[in-house]
Amino acid sequence: MPARVSEAFVLRTYPFREADLIVSFLTRDAGKLRGTAQRARATRSRFGAGLERLSHVRMVYFQRETRELVTLDSCELLWSPFALAHDYTTGVALDYMAEVTEQLLPPAEPNERFFRLLIAVLGHLRAGGQLWQAVGYFTLWAVKLAGWLPPLRVEPASQALAEEMLHTPIGRMAPRTWDRSTAADLRRFLVRQIEEHIERRLVTAPMLETA
Repeated sequence: MPARVSEAFVLRTYPFREADLIVSFLTRDAGKLRGTAQRARATRSRFGAGLERLSHVRMVYFQRETRELVTLDSCELLWSPFALAHDYTTGVALDYMAEVTEQLLPPAEPNERFFRLLIAVLGHLRAGGQLWQAVGYFTLWAVKLAGWLPPLRVEPASQALAEEMLHTPIGRMAPRTWDRSTAADLRRFLVRQIEEHIERRLVTAPMLETA
């Protein structure tokens, strides 16, 4: 059984057995997958820091058609979110993006555009871009790329901002001041739509509103 290699973003990990982890990750070419990382919690793990939330990695794994979980062999860390997570609000925002991605996307359905959305938004933050701009942009495009975007019942200013986000890359949007209140009704409306779609509450959404 040949190994598969793919760029991926780690979404979440779960303890499994004594020293293993279950890892949820989004690949560029195969969509969202889950796999077992043996001895990933051991002191000298071959995965190192590569399994932290939203780490951008080159994942090596084995996949059998008869098994739901793949077997992770190793990962090469391409970029770590550690430098961003030192700020509490930014850390919560990263948790929010990871949770929305994990809950919104179906398993094993390629969605290369969603993968590129994460690259664009995280790249924007790495370059010193505004946090609430990244959160709003990600939320709107996450809903669109998941395959559904309801009519936006929001204030006219937020409607105009949504139109700009849908037609302009995040780094080329018109300069403006972004804070928690900027297009807050749009963000909250989309969060409610996501929660109705996945039929559960997002753990990180209320944390983000109070961070």
